Order: sequence, then structure tokens, then C-alpha cells
Amino acid sequence: MREAELIALLRLQRLPRVNSILAKKLLHYFGSAQAIFNAKKSDLLRIPGCEHRFLSVWDDRKYLEQAKTELAFMRNRGIHLSSFLEEDYPALLKQSVDGPLVLFRKGKINFKNRRFLSIVGARRASLRGIHFVTELIANLAPWNPVIVSGFSYGISIAAHQAALMHNLQTIGCLAHGLDRIYPKAFASYRSKIEENGGFVSDFWRESKNYRTDYLRRNCIIAGLSEATLVVESEEKSGALVTADMAFSYDREVFSVPGRPGDRMSVGCNYLIKSQKAQAVTCAADILYFLNWEAKDKKDKI
Repeated sequence: MREAELIALLRLQRLPRVNSILAKKLLHYFGSAQAIFNAKKSDLLRIPGCEHRFLSVWDDRKYLEQAKTELAFMRNRGIHLSSFLEEDYPALLKQSVDGPLVLFRKGKINFKNRRFLSIVGARRASLRGIHFVTELIANLAPWNPVIVSGFSYGISIAAHQAALMHNLQTIGCLAHGLDRIYPKAFASYRSKIEENGGFVSDFWRESKNYRTDYLRRNCIIAGLSEATLVVESEEKSGALVTADMAFSYDREVFSVPGRPGDRMSVGCNYLIKSQKAQAVTCAADILYFLNWEAKDKKDKI
């Protein structure tokens, strides 16, 4: 993609009051990000959502300069940008109505692998939950899935660790820019993951970790994969939010059942009881529900 179009995309993403849904609507109508900024205000007003509040910042060149600076930074750091209109944008994420306008990634991610499994769960995971994830990924390894998670404490980092242990690609979805790693305690995993997978985000550098930022991250976790597995969850948690997003995208949702009354199983049992998720207790269940068992192992197509 030409540099001018990349800058225009970043500029569009940066504009206040422009979410990904409106930005995609504008791109579909005008054909390119550059065309949006070259359009007449009268044409923009024809698009639902382009109110006068949007038009008040649409031609502010401050956002143009910020986009130029950000693109230069990303190129210096080896960060790749993909518009949702491009072929290298993840196919499943493209189907998510609220997927990001532009996805930033770093590493060696093979988005052509069709077997993407997102694994989410409690930050304060039990040894039982961590053991379950480790054993599950070991048993799924012959089918070569890409393991997606949120690069956080508990179940998430256990999933990334197990994937690396079995030489599987793994993707860490971040709620901040790719200029840094958070939590800092996991910085040692950065190079390992980038060598066999990578990190993705739709945040610029120096972004803050606001609570709402994790909703954007969870959208990517759920959107990248054909299925999301929840391992341990309290009654209210980010894992349940991610599962709800996956369910709304018409993706498979799996949940590991737990003992009644167990605080860390309340969320998982709720997903099963409300028929939002299939109960799984082993890798064979996932192979069955996703029809992987009928396909050759190590098949990357």
C-alpha cells in the first residue's frame, strides 16, 4: 500500500468520535482513506454518523502530522500495518463488524493457518487450570493450531508458554501499542513469541492501559479465531466478555465446567447453562466440535 494511503488510514483512525464501524463505512463509500479527506463536506454528510461534530475535526491537520510521525516510528520498529480492506488482514477478524480499521502486528504470524484457537481465563488461575491448559495444548499440538490469548497473568500466559513449548505459533493481543510490553514481568517472552508468532494491537505507541482498552483487545482475541475457550472465570470477568463477543460473531465458544459453588467456575458454568458455550473437558472435545479430527495432523490449510 502506498505511503500516502497508510498515512490517511492512520489519520482516520486517530480522529476523535470515529469508531471502527464508522471508519469502515466511510472507506466502503469513498473507496480509500485519501478519498475521504479529499471529499466535500456535503458528501460526507450523506454518510450516517458523519455529524457536524465529526466534520469539526475531519480537516484538522494536527491528526495528519501525528499519523506521519506514527508511521515513521512503526517502520523503524518493524511494525506492519494492515487495513481491513487488504488481503493480509486476518480473514476471520475481517468478518467481525467491530474489528479494528487497521491492525498492527510484529513478528512472524501466519494468518493463512485456518486453525486459530483463543484461550482466555482467570488472571489468578489455579494450578488445576494451568495444568489443564498445558495438557490441552500438548494434545492439540499435532494439529498445529495458532494459540491466541491476551498476554496477561494466569490462564493467558500459560497458554502462550504451552504453545512455545510445543513449537506452535502463538499471538499475544495487547491493550496498548507495540512499542512496549506489559506486564513487564513477561518481557523475556517477547523475542520468543515474535520468532514463532507475534503480537497484534490497534493501539498507537505510548497509549495508556485504560479499562476500556481491554474491550478493544478482547474484540481482537475473539475475532481472530474460529473458537474461544474459557478456562476458569468468576461471575464477572474479561474472559466472559470475550466469550460473549465470540458468541456474537457466531463463533464456537467452549467452556471448562467446574464444581458447583467454586468461585473460579461460576463464569464457565454460566456459559454452559445459558447455552452460549459447549462444555469441554479434553482436547478430543475441541477436535470433535471443530472437526479437526477428520483432517490430517499438521495440515496448515
